[in-house]
Amino acid sequence: MDESWWEAILEEDEARNASSSIRKTTLSTANNRPSASRPFKENLTLDWSRALEMYSGDQVVCLSVTGYNRGGLLVGGEGLQGFVPISHLIESPAEVGEPDLWLINYIDRIIRLKIIECDPERGRVVFSERAALADPGKRNQLLQTLKPDECVTGLVTNITDFGVFVDLGGVEGLVHVSEISWGRVPHPSEVVTIGQTVHVYIIQVDRERARVALSLKRLYPNPWETAQERYYPGQVTEAVVTSIVPFGAFARLEEGLDGLIHVSEINDEGLIHHPGDVLHEGQRVKVRVLHVDGVRQRLGLSLKIDI
Repeated sequence: MDESWWEAILEEDEARNASSSIRKTTLSTANNRPSASRPFKENLTLDWSRALEMYSGDQVVCLSVTGYNRGGLLVGGEGLQGFVPISHLIESPAEVGEPDLWLINYIDRIIRLKIIECDPERGRVVFSERAALADPGKRNQLLQTLKPDECVTGLVTNITDFGVFVDLGGVEGLVHVSEISWGRVPHPSEVVTIGQTVHVYIIQVDRERARVALSLKRLYPNPWETAQERYYPGQVTEAVVTSIVPFGAFARLEEGLDGLIHVSEINDEGLIHHPGDVLHEGQRVKVRVLHVDGVRQRLGLSLKIDI
């Protein structure tokens, strides 16, 4: 598996950091709290030997929240400093309109953490509050038992644009958005919910980096492998509209098989302003199959039946 797949885990948080400088915001007088501190990379007291030891031993540490940015919290203490991504906090700001207002409340709090990423060369220490829910050493024990091509049960702990985090009992794995369904998934939140128990397929276990790649779709046969045995050009069948896009609409023939109805294939009355003027999600329609490409997972459909 390409290493860039793993980098997606922290990509969202780092992108937020790049687009917004550390907020050295002086909090309101009512809160009577100090301003957010600078990031740990500017502090020369970080004890890398201690950080690496705590990471390899899967130890729990209590650190103080010293600041925040749009991606999460800055923490420090006991010779350690680092970053806690929002996706690794126990509480979630999902219902809060402005994450900054929610993160401010963490300033000066002491939280239990585990190190989930320790990279001296890149000057990066990443902590997780959710990982600290498991006993010390639990991660290492569990990583020895997890094996590729096996199915396990876990709990959905967080949902992001790039995938779903699943707690396997002390180790969090990632179901990348591309591994959620054989069909098109507009957003992972449309498939699973936080707190849901799910069965997942283990793709890969990286014990050195404590990373587990998971899949939901591989629990089921790939419908694209046999799509050309069931569907052929000119065939008329039923479909359900799953999403509307500016250039057309996607419709599902069966679970995992979504085809595109291009805007030019919606009607014979000329161009329409927007596909949503004619179609809506959940609508059942009759479609004509234009082409089926199982290898590339492409399916072309048309609403022009009488041709």
